[in-house]
Amino acid sequence: QVQLVESGGRLVQTGASLRLSCTASGLTIPWADYALGWFRQAPGKQREFVAAINTNGGNTYYGDSVKGRFAISKDANYLNNTLYLQMNSLKPDDTAVYYCAARHFLASFKATEYTYWGQGTQVTVSS
Repeated sequence: QVQLVESGGRLVQTGASLRLSCTASGLTIPWADYALGWFRQAPGKQREFVAAINTNGGNTYYGDSVKGRFAISKDANYLNNTLYLQMNSLKPDDTAVYYCAARHFLASFKATEYTYWGQGTQVTVSS
């Protein structure tokens, strides 16, 4: 069973940077063949697409609210099975639980199309 574990979330001030990590285990196909995404959910709001990356670390996609501030990447060493989300210029509106997700092959901005999910990591940005 594929398991995803997020880490790196914490309380930061407006304008700070933070890097989230997501480590995978129990893979059923090579890590390079998973498309991966980051989503977030704030209290009382729907889960929101943040970023996605295609297989083999190819094309990347971003939600409008994070474009130009966040960057998604896969560890260059595929043996590490790790996904990252570099978050810069953080704002209070970025406060949410951040989830990583995986699916086979093609990236998607739709949460319903991802098969595997982590438990989430809390990011809080104070004003």
